[in-house]
Amino acid sequence: MENLQPDSKILIDIVQTRMPYGKYKGTIIADLPVYYLEWMSGKGFTKDKMGMLLSTTFEIKTNGLSEILVMVKRSLKQG
Repeated sequence: MENLQPDSKILIDIVQTRMPYGKYKGTIIADLPVYYLEWMSGKGFTKDKMGMLLSTTFEIKTNGLSEILVMVKRSLKQG
């Protein structure tokens, strides 16, 4: 099995990109509530970059890994 490294650019995009549409338009993707991401997951994420950011955020939050997003936000503020 090859050693896969996470793409930090995706995490940076998640904490910097704002939701472009819907109920939470203007909200940073990382700050979307889990129930909204669950609802979107049930509808099916789009097959574009936004869908990838939303589905990645959904996976992070539903697997109890939200601290990753907090650490990325913190490191960007310090940098």
